[in-house]
Amino acid sequence: MKLLKNLFEVLEKSENYYKVKLAKKDHPVFKAHFPENEILPGFIQIDIISNILNHNINTISKAKFLSIIKPEDIIEYHITCINESRYKIIIKKENKKISEIIYEI
Repeated sequence: MKLLKNLFEVLEKSENYYKVKLAKKDHPVFKAHFPENEILPGFIQIDIISNILNHNINTISKAKFLSIIKPEDIIEYHITCINESRYKIIIKKENKKISEIIYEI
């Protein structure tokens, strides 16, 4: 996806975990969402999941966004496979839950 190009860098990964660092505030994603108060849009959080896990998400049954994500933040994706097509993702920043997403592929 062109929008995600250079948006994040994977710092660590395992089967059920990814740690990424986001781009600086001059990335187009941040320019489009609240100029002068740049944040990562919720739908982009989901797009990053889809990208790093290579999932074609069909249905989102839960998307809860608890805190904002800013440029250059380091965020962690904790992945739980509920069954063969259903996943739960907890997104954390500084060891604090900031988003929870449940989806089906």
